[in-house]
Amino acid sequence: MSNSDAKPNSPSPATPPTPSPPAERKPLFTTLSGVPIHRLYTAADLPNWQPDDALGFPGEAPYTRGIYPTMYRGRLWTMRQYAGFGSAAESNQRYRYLLSKGQAGLSVAFDLPTQIGMDSDSPLALGEVGKVGVAIDSLEDMETLFNNIPLENVSTSMTINSTAAILLCLYVAVAKKQGASLEKLSGTVQNDILKEYIARGTYIYPVRPAMRIVTDIFGWCHAHLPKWNTISISGYHIREAGSTAIQEVAFTLADGIAYTQAAIDAGLSVDDFAPQLSFFFNAHSDLLEEIAKFRAARRLWAKIMRERFHAKDPHSLLLRFHAQTAGSSLTAQQPENNIIRVAIQALAAVLGGCQSLHTNSMDEALALPTEDAALIALRTQQIIAHETGVTNTIDPFAGSYAIEALTNEIESGALAYIAKIDDQGGVLRSIESGYVQGEIQKAAYDFQRSVETKEQIVVGVNDFITPTSENAARQIPTLRIDPEIERTQIARVQALRANRDNPKTTAALIELQRRAATTENLLPAILNAVESYATVGEISDTLRHIFGEYQESVVI
Repeated sequence: MSNSDAKPNSPSPATPPTPSPPAERKPLFTTLSGVPIHRLYTAADLPNWQPDDALGFPGEAPYTRGIYPTMYRGRLWTMRQYAGFGSAAESNQRYRYLLSKGQAGLSVAFDLPTQIGMDSDSPLALGEVGKVGVAIDSLEDMETLFNNIPLENVSTSMTINSTAAILLCLYVAVAKKQGASLEKLSGTVQNDILKEYIARGTYIYPVRPAMRIVTDIFGWCHAHLPKWNTISISGYHIREAGSTAIQEVAFTLADGIAYTQAAIDAGLSVDDFAPQLSFFFNAHSDLLEEIAKFRAARRLWAKIMRERFHAKDPHSLLLRFHAQTAGSSLTAQQPENNIIRVAIQALAAVLGGCQSLHTNSMDEALALPTEDAALIALRTQQIIAHETGVTNTIDPFAGSYAIEALTNEIESGALAYIAKIDDQGGVLRSIESGYVQGEIQKAAYDFQRSVETKEQIVVGVNDFITPTSENAARQIPTLRIDPEIERTQIARVQALRANRDNPKTTAALIELQRRAATTENLLPAILNAVESYATVGEISDTLRHIFGEYQESVVI
């Protein structure tokens, strides 16, 4: 029909209505930490984003893509399994078992009395000896712990803080007895006392003398243990206490700033100690958020070291980190599900560029790991390394709109927290005022509330629940610590005191007390004391006499 045939005043064809987007499962999507997630990420989410400035290349500033040019194409991460329980002899057997199965480094867990400077026969240690780690009272125990393990050839991480200087000296004393070169010893002592005040609680001394011990370790290791990581600045326990991913990065790096400044104030040059700093992060379950978190932390630390502390050595800018999968995510219900959780968390750590990794065992919500559970956890790392293909290229998520937007958001959020801490006079004052602890408590409360309202599903806990009778029938084997271990360990330390050269031990402790009252480095005196078979408790008590003990502030 021609236009002239059209009826006058006939309406034009109607424009079809724009279809509304389909309904979504919930009104708001967030990361595990509560960061809102967009329906779709595009270039609009990265305004003014410059790849050269934001990414660079692996091994080059700003280190977003990794701290080494070849990353896992050159060398895989160190596979560690955090282990230690009961007696030194039992733990030695577990270490040798794991090394025989392909583990590349040791990671030592100490029992609670060792962590807080008490000998196994202290009345306050009753019931705790060998329970959450290995009991170490003296050089005799440390020699047993590393029997037939050549320390020159293995990298050892020790999760110890308040008594870090003592356990490090015990390790050095064993190495010397083995005839090892101290210049070849490699490993890490956690030595992160600030996170104990923030989140964990195994402190002994007030904050400032405790910081003095930390910087004494920095100075002594620079002179004597050049390959040793003098600290593992830990966000892991901050996250386990309930922080968000942004808080984990912010408070960890704020602690790093405090340690760096304390070392400079103690007369050390930043480029003398900063290359030996290392970090320890949590690998949680939100895959994309965790990958972004690690990338943001690496980029931010390089900026802090260059701009705030004017570090010149490129090695001072590197955020080298160990990751451990999230213990707080493990469930006693349906414990086999923890194998899947751990695999996803470990994958996040690898895609985020970790330098070493511990994978939790499926039974850790119930007890210390059995050998079988620890082996599955180790095999998880080996499968990721050798079967998934993710180690064949570096930072494969780079350029993803979602990952880069999350990386930017975590970095800016962490910077805002660090600015607040700076305004309060630094992290020490923020800890003393309870600010940092309070922020973590709020985040932990919000997450728990989201679980209880089912905004956050935890499989097997608040949904997809197995009936109690069926769950009980599927109970997995667990490790139990024989109470006889405590009695044996008490007898062992008492026999040591009876048989050692006590005048020599006493003289060593007197010299340590003298040094503690000065500004002299404590490590030579601690090393002399452990080689004289002074116990962990005796050395700690000597320092308590000079430094006093920390009294925790109440956070409301």
